[in-house]
Amino acid sequence: MSAININTSEFNSVQFERMSTAQCKKIHWASLEMLERYGVKLHDQQAIDLLKKGGADVDGNLVYVPSGMVEKAFASVPKRVVLYNRHGEPVMPLEGRRSFYGPGSDTLNIIDHRTGERRKPVLNDVREGIILCDALPNIDFVMSLMLPTNVDPTIADTFQMEVMLNNTIKPVVAVSYDLPGMFDAVEMAEMVMGGADALRQHPIMCGYINVATGLNHNAESLQKLLYLSGKGLPLIYMPSSTAGANSPVTPAGAVALDNAGVLLGLVLSQLNREGAPYIMPGMPPAPMDMRTTGSPYAYPVRGIFQAMAQMYKLPAFGAGGMTDAKILDQQAAAEAALTLLTESLVGGNIIHDLGYLDSALIYSFELLAICDDIIGWIQAFMRGIDTSDEALALEVIKTVGHNGNYLATKHTRKHYKSEWYPSLFERDTFTAWQSKGSMTLAQRASRRVEALLNTHQPEPLPQEMQLKIHQVVERRVATLPV
Repeated sequence: MSAININTSEFNSVQFERMSTAQCKKIHWASLEMLERYGVKLHDQQAIDLLKKGGADVDGNLVYVPSGMVEKAFASVPKRVVLYNRHGEPVMPLEGRRSFYGPGSDTLNIIDHRTGERRKPVLNDVREGIILCDALPNIDFVMSLMLPTNVDPTIADTFQMEVMLNNTIKPVVAVSYDLPGMFDAVEMAEMVMGGADALRQHPIMCGYINVATGLNHNAESLQKLLYLSGKGLPLIYMPSSTAGANSPVTPAGAVALDNAGVLLGLVLSQLNREGAPYIMPGMPPAPMDMRTTGSPYAYPVRGIFQAMAQMYKLPAFGAGGMTDAKILDQQAAAEAALTLLTESLVGGNIIHDLGYLDSALIYSFELLAICDDIIGWIQAFMRGIDTSDEALALEVIKTVGHNGNYLATKHTRKHYKSEWYPSLFERDTFTAWQSKGSMTLAQRASRRVEALLNTHQPEPLPQEMQLKIHQVVERRVATLPV
């Protein structure tokens, strides 16, 4: 429990220590041993040369990184990263245990909230999803949601970035399918913010980079890391093995292996540009379900990487608000709530994948809207209890007396709005619920989604800026083979 004292007020906030410092150190030392003794395979010569110049031993594409290089990297990496909105306002200070929430990227299907049909998404679904994210008050950032099938899939990321920048002022976590796609995303963001220096000083985007495992790094991921760190832009470098398949089945072993890759990425980023912002992954390698060979998303062994990030004093990425359920049912709501609560309790800073069904194969706008309500509940819980004199209300109790009514007091009128009120969760009487149509949570979520899409108007970019950004898209389209 942490305590913050301000004059006579004390606000206690909920905290949960997933692992002890001693446990985190053991994982850290195991990762260092892998880097020093086993080495890491790198498939990009620029990255290999940079590490060799920095003091690593190199044998072909196998690089052995001494612990001192890791310690030196920790000395220069920022311990705090801030993401900005389109207006240059600091809306996501990634520090301590502050949590921010948003959707995921590139699901292959969508459940149409208007028809209930499971179908392939199109670019307009991405547009509507971003508008919904812009409208929902507890969604802090956006990602690309789903893979549109009505554009060429090899360049869909450039279309997605255009849609995101056009339909929200909120920060963007950008996923690119290849290096040119990352070039396009950064170029468009630089246009919006007024140039490369302006974007670096007020980043409205950070790059998301996947790596197969902690000990084997593909060329494209390394090139993205060097590109983004060279520009001084925030990046998430995420080795993401599957425990029991390409990393140990035990959580500690799987995390230690992937953490070796995280530390390798950290060293590279700081060698490339001292002080480059770096965000750790917060998702431990999901264990393969040996009954189905699938990789579950709503698994309970969570928070290990967040504990590591807190020991390192670095921001952490994470995942919540998703489910392995195939439709929006009781399992979906339960797993979304459990993953959001646990990720918040362990102190994840960027919590993504809200709205995922079927282990990230289906996107649901209704589940995203439900997650927005769940976040409101969690934030009210995490806020802690005010025990100031004003909150204890002794003078009010004295004035009202033993049989009084507090409904009409100034104290009630002053404070009742500070309580959390749900947008979707039902609190009415049974009769009143019936009179409103006896709707389920899923039905209420569908209705809210449609209402927001019909009424919310995201702040548009200036027309000339929209045209400039679209020219980037047209240029990318022109590179496609005829």
